[in-house]
Amino acid sequence: MEQVTRLFDILELYKTTYASKKDALCKKKAGEWIKTSSLEYVQNSHKVAAWLYSMGIRKGDKVATILANCPQWNMIDMGAALIGAVHVPIYTTLNLSEVEFILDHSDAKILFINDKSIYRKYSSVFINNLAIKKTVAINDEVENTFPWHDMMQHADGLYQTLKDQIENEKASISPDDLFSIIYTSGTTGTPKGVMLSHENILSNIRGASKLFRNGERGMDMNNRALSFLPLSHVYERMVTYTFQFSGLSLYYIENLGSIVTDIKTIKPHIFNTVPRLLEKIYDKVLNVGDELKGFKKVLFDKAVEFTDKFEIGQKFSFTDKIKFRIYDTLIYKKWRDILGGELYYIVSGGSSLQTKIQKFFWTAKIRVYEGYGLTETSPVVFVNNPIYDDYVKLGTVGPVIDNGTQFMLANDGEILVKGPGVMMGYYKNQAQTDEVIDSDGWFHTGDIGTLIEDRFMKITDRKKEIFKLSAGKYVAPQAVENTLKGSLFIEQAFVVGENQKVAGAIVKPDFAYIKQWCTKNDIPFTTEEEIIKNATVEKAVRKDIATLNTKLSAHEQVKKMELIHEEWTPTNGLLSATLKLKRKQLKEKYKTLIENMYQ
Repeated sequence: MEQVTRLFDILELYKTTYASKKDALCKKKAGEWIKTSSLEYVQNSHKVAAWLYSMGIRKGDKVATILANCPQWNMIDMGAALIGAVHVPIYTTLNLSEVEFILDHSDAKILFINDKSIYRKYSSVFINNLAIKKTVAINDEVENTFPWHDMMQHADGLYQTLKDQIENEKASISPDDLFSIIYTSGTTGTPKGVMLSHENILSNIRGASKLFRNGERGMDMNNRALSFLPLSHVYERMVTYTFQFSGLSLYYIENLGSIVTDIKTIKPHIFNTVPRLLEKIYDKVLNVGDELKGFKKVLFDKAVEFTDKFEIGQKFSFTDKIKFRIYDTLIYKKWRDILGGELYYIVSGGSSLQTKIQKFFWTAKIRVYEGYGLTETSPVVFVNNPIYDDYVKLGTVGPVIDNGTQFMLANDGEILVKGPGVMMGYYKNQAQTDEVIDSDGWFHTGDIGTLIEDRFMKITDRKKEIFKLSAGKYVAPQAVENTLKGSLFIEQAFVVGENQKVAGAIVKPDFAYIKQWCTKNDIPFTTEEEIIKNATVEKAVRKDIATLNTKLSAHEQVKKMELIHEEWTPTNGLLSATLKLKRKQLKEKYKTLIENMYQ
């Protein structure tokens, strides 16, 4: 790692150590995997740098992207870095006003977009932004844009002409220079531009690479990583750099609809995810089990029930060893095959993962490691460690990452962080920077945690999201919502009740499961709206919530409930790009429903 002091230094590894790789970066397009070799990655990154330089882009200038995951994303990222330009990645799911704000606020001069769909969605913003010199479209011939193919053809000769200038720019860049501005997904208020240096992110790579390059299941050039979380998010982006540093082949799926097929084809050894996807896999497996009959049904249910026994480092009794072998041969192996059969690790982050789901995967020999971090910390602060079992504890986000990061808990339980990953600050916003980084250099995360066994951090909630009931008791909504999602009937829940006598919840049902349940129980339906109005369905959901309430303290228990049928997505603004609840927007949307619930 000594020779990698700036992120574009990773390209040197592709020129030397990993020069023979034929599938460094791969993208599925129209059903076919298109592979980019190591040397093509290096050459094309330098061509992008030359083209940007020819457009007058210099150190400190901003280059924005609104792209799905693809090899070109990496080439633009590295190409901009090679000349000291600052990459501003933008999610493809943001609304028009958010994109307009980011482009204006960041002072972007060049913009790269995916295709016609992105142009149609945001073209009014591009056209009216006078700072943007050129918009380049990667995939389609799009009006008023410059095609990627033409740009790269033009850049082919430019690099030879500008090679010396680019090398001079590279030499001038230090580890502490600004590398990227990443705008927070904005669960509340206006997005903030988080400024991260080369060293900020590299410090995280140092810590993360220790976890995946050592031990019995160390990762190297022979391993494959699947990528489907947006590279615009710092979590996927940092881990992707870690994969590149370790020489893994990166496979970008075409869309989430093809993920099951792609996993079976690629047989990945690792991928990053958010809890929602694991919850969906879990629910899908259980739904399949519900369709079984007779002995197969009994065996399946016993195998699922057995997963509750799992603990890290446990020793099974003789009887349990026999049961495990039977379940593993007949049931768990099928679960592994769904995920390609060669999976070493799944890394989960972004929000809390239910312990029962972790046990479900671990029992089937699919290791799910949960971590925690923020954009402002580049991102990882805590993560369970794949190398040593005694550095893993289910239900926690693990010990602090081994890269010089320090942490402490404030009197109210808020997690404070200091170290090489803490951001440079918020772009053009010193006041907000000073609000979160105190005079001693501690970054205030806004998350509440508790330390387990003096080593493992357990996140309990967001400081700003905790609310008080009229009786003075505090409710941490995330913890309650996570408990409610233990019901097969519930896909999402939004817990409310500030200044009320009891907690309540707006519940988004899992219609895939409920439709099966209705069919099995001879309950007729034609629409989802009709389903949520059915008294038998409502009674079943309330019964499940009553059972789950027994796991909560008396004041946390959900006593009010309303079912809704609308989808919550990043597109309609009710979820962030990383699938977190946008509480302000949800509260506004269901204001009348919440008021009626408490009348």
